[in-house]
Amino acid sequence: MVQQISHQRPVQNSEVYVLRQVPPFPPLSPPSPITPAEDFDDAPIDARSLTQPDITVCAKKLAIEERLSRAVHVIATETTALQHLTNLYSSDRCARDGFTRAVDTITTRHGNGGKLVVIGVGKSGHIAKKLVATFNSFAITSVFLHPTEALHGDLGQISRHDTLLMITFSGKTPELLTLLPHLDKSLPLLILTSHIRPETCDLVRHRPDTILLPAPVHEAETASFGVAAPTTSTTVALAVGDALAVVVSRELYPSVSSVFSRNHPGGAIGAAFHQQQKQQPPPPAAQPPQPLPTVNLPPTIRALMTPLNTISTLSPSPSHSTSLTGLDVLRTGYASPSGWVWVNTPSTPTNATTSTNSHGGGGVVSPRRIRRMDTTDLASTLDKPGWLVTPRRAFVSVAADSTVLAAAKWVGGDVV
Repeated sequence: MVQQISHQRPVQNSEVYVLRQVPPFPPLSPPSPITPAEDFDDAPIDARSLTQPDITVCAKKLAIEERLSRAVHVIATETTALQHLTNLYSSDRCARDGFTRAVDTITTRHGNGGKLVVIGVGKSGHIAKKLVATFNSFAITSVFLHPTEALHGDLGQISRHDTLLMITFSGKTPELLTLLPHLDKSLPLLILTSHIRPETCDLVRHRPDTILLPAPVHEAETASFGVAAPTTSTTVALAVGDALAVVVSRELYPSVSSVFSRNHPGGAIGAAFHQQQKQQPPPPAAQPPQPLPTVNLPPTIRALMTPLNTISTLSPSPSHSTSLTGLDVLRTGYASPSGWVWVNTPSTPTNATTSTNSHGGGGVVSPRRIRRMDTTDLASTLDKPGWLVTPRRAFVSVAADSTVLAAAKWVGGDVV
């Protein structure tokens, strides 16, 4: 029997048994509070909020900004309209031609003792009254005529040498259309309107010889301000009227400022003029006249133009159905004081076959074209348009004081 021997020895191996985990260090202490300075105010901050007065002040500021924004919008819109108007009269031939004809008409009729009769109703009537005051201050006699009052006796204000100026944005004001048939057709008529072409204006269609003064706006007032109140339209109309008054006065008087000051002795303008007169030095002593140097000025249209009273008129005889021929033009040109011939169309009313005082419709024949006629041209009739007669619709209005060179450049070709 084998004897079993038991020995009580510990078991030895390389494993390590961790019975319990102990933190190696004690926990960190919390940070110390900041030591307050001596001047530190530790009083609690009062809670503030928007009270009713604060909200009212803020709303008022917003209302003021909106008010000023609207005002700036109106001013900017009217400024833009005036800029478009400036571009129109700087480049558009129809507008420039109408303005030139208007100035020539007013100056000529004023020299004959006529006055300017300005007609308008509504806001255009107020613009008309302001322009009348401006023309009168420049010693250009003007009166205002209300179209309704004109039909009730005020037509007596109009004399045979006057010029008529109608102001209407639409060009079809009912009061003006009603008055138009009662106005003397021999009187020149000017229309200040938004239309830039005569064929679109109702008043011009009733009087084809009307002089058009365009005063358009770049956009409708309903689009600009949401209401069709006359604002931009009256501004541009006033600008064109003021331009007309200033230009006419400068062509009538060598010193517009002296004329205006004489007619405006009151108010700040009159006081400033009198003060200026006091400060002016006394005139120098009279000096013996010195011979003026000879200056060769460029020729002007006024110096070279042919007066109408020297142009003979050729009209078809009402008792004969035969048409006018080139031979008739040659005969009339031979007898004409200037060599020029005015050929009336068959629709032009006339009582004389040849005269020197009837220049209604038709066209004109220059001596140069008469000399170019050959035998075939002498036998040809004038029924159909040809090279011989220059029709009136082809005429271009040029200021009388323009130089020939400037006029030729402006027309864009040689002077006929």
